[in-house]
Amino acid sequence: TAISLGTQTIAGVYTVVATNSITGCTNNMTGSVVITINALPTAYTVTGGGPICAGGAGLPIYLSGSQAGVTYQLYNGVTSLGSPVSGTGTAITFGTFSAAGTYTVVATNTATGCVNNMTGSAIIIINVLPTAYTVTGGGGYCAGGTGAAIGLASSQTGVNYQVMMGTTVVGSAVAGTGSALALGSYTTAGTYTVKATDATTGCSSMMTGSVTVSINPLPASIPMSGGGAYCFGGAGVHVGLAASVAGINYRSEERRVGK
Repeated sequence: TAISLGTQTIAGVYTVVATNSITGCTNNMTGSVVITINALPTAYTVTGGGPICAGGAGLPIYLSGSQAGVTYQLYNGVTSLGSPVSGTGTAITFGTFSAAGTYTVVATNTATGCVNNMTGSAIIIINVLPTAYTVTGGGGYCAGGTGAAIGLASSQTGVNYQVMMGTTVVGSAVAGTGSALALGSYTTAGTYTVKATDATTGCSSMMTGSVTVSINPLPASIPMSGGGAYCFGGAGVHVGLAASVAGINYRSEERRVGK
């Protein structure tokens, strides 16, 4: 019956010689077979990836080079991502990715079916955003006063907190302590928010809510009336105001200038 002569790995032309073990007669078998070795796709380096902030746009992943006639499949772990990308003879990109994981690339020669793992990997790490705490404080203060205090219900160590008025930075950033945080007093009327930034990763997020600072005007200055001299033991003299404003309470105060 048919026989197997084993598996051969050296390229070349193979023939078979048959020998009768009793008579010693030999004969060349018909024809020959050729073994050729197809080269694997060239190994290029996977690049890209890195750290991103949660909810960010993601990062690109590249291959440092490619070959025409070879397709490149991107994987995150054992999961293939998208369709294979055809080689161009130059570096190629697989797009932008935001899922955490280790990204690798497998190349396949479309003519021979030979495959090869590309060199290295790209790792994407997702850094968490600062925890959202509630902005506190604000309110009205009297014109000329020290302003209204703004704070946070809590804070994180390693995170800096910056008061904002719209898109404008107000004051200096304050480092988190792990507890409620005072962010200073503010005198400009408006709506204030707080932005938190992780000092290590640079990831930032807005804190919950906002507070409004308003400036309450002082009562109008109205000329006094009355006063003057009176005789010792007398009923005194009248002191008053030339006018008054509804909703304002007025109280007289004595300021002695001598005995």
